[in-house]
Amino acid sequence: MPRPALPVAVLVSGYGSNLQALLDARAAGRLPVDFRLVASDRPEAQGLARARRAGVRAEAVAPGASADRAAWNEALGALLADSGAELVVLAGFMRVLAPELVRAWEGRMLNIHPSLLPRHRGLHTHRRALEAGDRMHGTSIHFVTEELDGGPVVLQARLPVLPGDDPEGLARRVQAREHDVYPRVVRWAAEGWLQWRAGRPWLYDRPLHRPVVV
Repeated sequence: MPRPALPVAVLVSGYGSNLQALLDARAAGRLPVDFRLVASDRPEAQGLARARRAGVRAEAVAPGASADRAAWNEALGALLADSGAELVVLAGFMRVLAPELVRAWEGRMLNIHPSLLPRHRGLHTHRRALEAGDRMHGTSIHFVTEELDGGPVVLQARLPVLPGDDPEGLARRVQAREHDVYPRVVRWAAEGWLQWRAGRPWLYDRPLHRPVVV
């Protein structure tokens, strides 16, 4: 019997281009998931509009509507639980989640970060890669843990830093790779090939000791 579509929630903060790549992959039949929710910390996020156009439930959880950070995390956690999602995908989500929320979704939350982790955790990765004189740059898809951008990396897409690259141009090239590889990793999870066992990722029934590199 075919495996049922994996219920997924996506968190976005802005334009939502990686979300669109996921929605497009589902529409093309390449991604066996059921998008239950797209949520954002910013009511004006374009990612919410993308979700609504695709017929996906879209909700804003603005921090200003909560009494404090703990209350905001509780509200977001309740929304995720209510959605029935079994996997949470962070796609340009720019807020650090509380440890309690991260622990609740251990092994069921993925993030994409625009650098070759562990290099350049945090913000402004393209500028920092250029300033450091990196010859290679790219993007990493990893499980979310309490350590910022520190969870086990599943896949990295690498590309050379070219002469004359500036942060904007480098960002565009990295983002193009993101749109290809993020649906791939989410598909691995949806098809049961990517799993979390005993505190670590497994891929194709083997412990993943180092990321897949493309």
